[in-house]
Amino acid sequence: MRVLLLGGTGEARALAKALHPRVDIISSLAGRVPDPALPVGPTRIGGFGGVKGLTQWLQDNGIDAVVDATHPFAATMTAHAAQACGEAKLPLLVLARPAWDPGAATVVASDKKAAETVQRQGYSRVFLTTGRSGLNAFQYSDAWFLIRAVTEPDTEALPPSYQLLLSRGPYHYDDELVLLKEHRIDALVTKNSGGDMTRGKLDAAAALDIPVVMVARPPLPTGVTTVGTVEEAVDWIAGLD
Repeated sequence: MRVLLLGGTGEARALAKALHPRVDIISSLAGRVPDPALPVGPTRIGGFGGVKGLTQWLQDNGIDAVVDATHPFAATMTAHAAQACGEAKLPLLVLARPAWDPGAATVVASDKKAAETVQRQGYSRVFLTTGRSGLNAFQYSDAWFLIRAVTEPDTEALPPSYQLLLSRGPYHYDDELVLLKEHRIDALVTKNSGGDMTRGKLDAAAALDIPVVMVARPPLPTGVTTVGTVEEAVDWIAGLD
């Protein structure tokens, strides 16, 4: 059995490790992050050229099943995988880590809505952890932002007043607590990515009574099979034999 694993997450790397070498698995990374953490086994880097390109690649490479373990906000890739697997008549599994309980956070539907909430609430010093793709929503904000990202964003997308912090998780509670205090943060803006690697900022914000604006996850394509753990994904693949 040949399995395409759409990856780039810790869960994808753990799944590749759990399956290698008994399953012929090919991991695929988008290629947006320089020097990415690579999984065990064969890896391809780069896009497929949309649904048509992915469908053709699946057929040309004799793929028997696809596991989508991309980031919960990689909605375009997930939609393309669902459509391509439907056209190629291949089984598809989405491995999506459980979302965080938003608790008292203000939950919004998009980066744009998050920016509007920051402006409306009058927050002045914001810890912004939504990633590069959503920064342009904040480019006209009056607030000062501490922007954390893995790679440097385009300068045209940045707000007028900010400090850029380039780093890669995991992030721990004690360090996040210090960061929020040092920068006198009065609001945290984040996406509901789930998982433990970046959970510390939420716990630190709660300890300091700092309000959180949380962007909700995009909906998954209708009808896809989903699991929340690597172990469940291993069992699903075993059941295809």
